[in-house]
Amino acid sequence: MNRIAVLGSANMDLVVRQPRRVDPGETIFGSSFRTGPGGKGLNQAVAAARAGAAVDFIGAIGADDFGVRLRAWLQQEGVGTTRLRIVDDATGIAQITVTGDGENSIVVVPGANGRSILDDADRDVIGAASHLVVQLERPLALVREALAFARSRGVTTIVTPAPARDGLDEIVGLADLLVPNEGEAALLSGEPDAERAAIALSRRTGTVVLTRGRHGALVAKHGALVRSVEARPAEPIDTTGAGDTFTGVLVARLAAGDELDRALDAATVAAAIAVSRHGAAEAMPTAAEIASELA
Repeated sequence: MNRIAVLGSANMDLVVRQPRRVDPGETIFGSSFRTGPGGKGLNQAVAAARAGAAVDFIGAIGADDFGVRLRAWLQQEGVGTTRLRIVDDATGIAQITVTGDGENSIVVVPGANGRSILDDADRDVIGAASHLVVQLERPLALVREALAFARSRGVTTIVTPAPARDGLDEIVGLADLLVPNEGEAALLSGEPDAERAAIALSRRTGTVVLTRGRHGALVAKHGALVRSVEARPAEPIDTTGAGDTFTGVLVARLAAGDELDRALDAATVAAAIAVSRHGAAEAMPTAAEIASELA
C-alpha cells in the first residue's frame, strides 16, 4: 500500500438543520444543531483512510478545544498527525446550514488554516508519499510550493480546486489529476457547458474528473472526453462532504493500484453512501461498505 499525503484544512463544522433558506432580515426555527470534524483536507484524509489507504495529514490547528478534538478524531481514524501543527490562532470553523432538501450552504472562517508553513519535515512526508492531495482552503503560495515539490520528487498530484477563484493557472498546471465540480470547472475554463469545460481543462493539466452530483462525473484527457460516469441512485439526506468523499476514495483506490475506471466506480459508490447519511467526515463509508455495494 502506497502512502497518501494530504495537505489541507481542518475545521470544526457547526451545523444547523433548517427547513429552508432564510430571507434577509428573517428569523426561522431550525430543527437541530451539532458540531463535528470538517474541512476539505480533513474530509479527504478521512475518506481515504476509511477506504483503506495509509494517510498522513499536513495541517494547522489552534491550541483550543476544537483543535484537540480534531486531532483526536484524525488519530481515531488512523490518519497520521505528526505534521498537524499547533499555531497561535483559533482552529478554523465552518458554519453550515442544511435545508430540508438535503442541500447545504457553508461559510468558512479559516483561522489556523491561513498559516503558510512548509518545513523540511513536511517535505519529507510529501517526498515519501505516492500521492499528494491538496485543496484551496490553505494559502495558495503554500499549495503551490507543495505541488511543485511533489512534482520534483515524482509524487502524483491531485488538486480539488475549491474554493475556485481567478489566478489558479499555475496550480491547475501542477495537477496530474484535477477534480473540480461543475461550478469550479466553469470558472477555471470559462466554459459554462460541463463537457466543454472538462475538455478545455484537460488541455492545461493531466486527467480531469469533473464531478456533477447526481449526474455523475465526466473524465477528460489530452483535450478529449474519455468517459461519462453514472451516479449511483441515492436518497440525499445531507450532501455536505460528498465531493470530498469521492476524491478521497478515488485517490485511495489509485494508491492501492487500481486503474482509473475501477477507482471511479468505488468513488461513485462511496459518494452515494455518504449523501444518504448525516454529516461530512462522520458519514463516509468504510472499505467494507464500499466493497459490499460494488459487489
